[in-house]
Parts: sequence; C-alpha cells; structure tokens
Amino acid sequence: MKRAPRPNALARVLVKYFQEYLPTLRGMSAHTIRSYRDSIILYLRFAAVRAHSQVEALDIEDFTSDRVGEFLTDLERTRGNGISTRNVRLAALHTFARFAASEAPEYLGELQRILAIPFKRGKRQVPLEYLDQKEVEALLATPAHPTNSVERDHALFALMFNTGARVQEVLDLKVRDVRLTAPFQVRLHGKGNKMRICPIWAHTAARLRRLIERSPWTAEPDSPLFVNLRGAKLSRFGVRYLLKKRIVKCIAEAPSLAGKRIHPHSLRHTTAIHLLKAGVDFATISQWLGHASLNTTMTYARADLDLKRQALLQVFPDAPRPPRGGQVRLDRLDVVGWLRRL
Repeated sequence: MKRAPRPNALARVLVKYFQEYLPTLRGMSAHTIRSYRDSIILYLRFAAVRAHSQVEALDIEDFTSDRVGEFLTDLERTRGNGISTRNVRLAALHTFARFAASEAPEYLGELQRILAIPFKRGKRQVPLEYLDQKEVEALLATPAHPTNSVERDHALFALMFNTGARVQEVLDLKVRDVRLTAPFQVRLHGKGNKMRICPIWAHTAARLRRLIERSPWTAEPDSPLFVNLRGAKLSRFGVRYLLKKRIVKCIAEAPSLAGKRIHPHSLRHTTAIHLLKAGVDFATISQWLGHASLNTTMTYARADLDLKRQALLQVFPDAPRPPRGGQVRLDRLDVVGWLRRL
C-alpha cells in the first residue's frame, strides 16, 4: 500500500496560513479566504506541472520568484485572464509569501524577491454600464398577477438597486437582517467583515414583506431571505440568470437595453451614478456602498464627468479646441522646461 507523503515545510505553512492566520489573526471573511485559496491552488498546479511533480510533493523551495513570474505570464497568455485578475492572484501570493517569511525565515531572501514582483498597470477601467431612469422603471415594473418567483425576482432587484449592495451581500441576507417596520432598513455584511445599515424605501419593504409572507418555505429569523425553488439560498449564478431573463423581457419597453451588457453588478453601478446625479456627496455614497476609501467612489465621478463632456460638445459643437503641440526644434530645446511641460 502506497503511503501518503509526509507534511513538509510548505504543507505546514499552508495549513497554518489557512486555519489560523487568515481567519483568526487577520479576521478575513470566508469569501476572501476562498479567493486566496483558489489563487494558491492555481499556482500549486502550475508549479507541479513545471517541476514534473505531484502537488503533494512540492516544497517551499518550489515557491520562487521566477516560478511566480512564469505563473503570472501563463495566467494572461494561456488562461486569458485580464490584468485585474492577474493582480488579484499576485496579491494572494504576496500575502502568503509575507506569512511564509515569518514561518520559514531561512527562505527570506527568495520570499522577498516574490514580494518585490510589482502589480501590473493596465488601462483605466471605465465603470460598467448602468441603467437610466426609464430602464430602471422597466426592470422593476410588476405584472398584474405575479407568481411567487416573479415576486422574489422583483424584490431582489428592487433591494439591489435601493441599497447598491454587492450581489453576495444581498444573497447572504437573513430574514432577521431586514427591518420591515419604520424606519425601514437592512443590515448588510460587507467586505472585511464590516457591517453597515442601509435605509430602504417603503415600497421595497412592502415587496420584501410579501416575499416573506408568501414564501412556501418556513421563514425563520436565520433563514436566507432569497431562496431558489428548492428552498436553498440563491446563488450568484442564479441571480445573473434571473436578471438576464428579466432584461430580455424589458427590451420591448426600454429598447436601449438591447445594446447594453447588464449583469448584477450593474445595479450597484446604477445606484452609485443615480446618487451622484442627485447631488449626494461622495462621503455618503462611499458609506452607502461600503467602499473602503473615497478613491473607489471617485471612479463614478469620472463617468459622470464624461457624460457632461459629451453634453457640452452637443450644445457647443463649434467651441474652440486647445491647440495641438508642434514639432520641437532640437537646436533650441530647453530639456528641463520641455519635460516639465509634458
């Protein structure tokens, strides 16, 4: 009978990293831990192939800066991952390397070289598409005689638009997290185990009340708020499917939806843009959406300024444009001055 390989340094560090460091010392959420886990698994499988070995036989000597660099390149070339995904994987490897340095200081030099691998800069991402007022109204319009599943879908989309919550934040809601008496509000469990209270409209509360009262499943305080036809918690893929199906039905009333790529996170962008256009300050929007910093919220400001710029060109199409720079004469070039003007 073949014996299983004995735990080596890498195995011991991995176990302590996922069982003690991330959940206890760092207090990271289960979602973040799963993301880090997926990144580590991808790297271990890649390293095993390159080393012509089994994953279980890898040791900490196989965690090198050269191999990590090859892994990041493979993510883009072979797996077709974008720069943002590549940087997410690298962030997970950085965190693990930082922990491994304290557990196995004899490998500190190589681990520091891994930490020195920089994040890759890419093009500035424009916020994803969002819904305008007419499109939102079409999405939330309720038919005359809705079924229980239709009531659930409309309550789900109304709550997502009302709060701007992330998909997982909404799916993690339990019945006890929703207050359906004035003042109407919902308690969201966000990134980094941060809790925030978000107000909801009276008609959103009414939708949620009907959802709970008409549910064929027993609605206990700890029961998930949104469930599928089998009574299990709705999944992210399920929400994406339901939204896509709803968007197709709304195209007749809002034809502009046909040219947009709308997915669940688009409702979060919709909330942010509408709050911004309503004159709500950045600090309030940041707290509303659960952003870690105002820099994330400012992304929506860039989108709004782009819209204003387009409107300005439509109103004043003949406005003078700034002159374009001409050729630089090398015989009269002031290098420092020229560099400062770049």
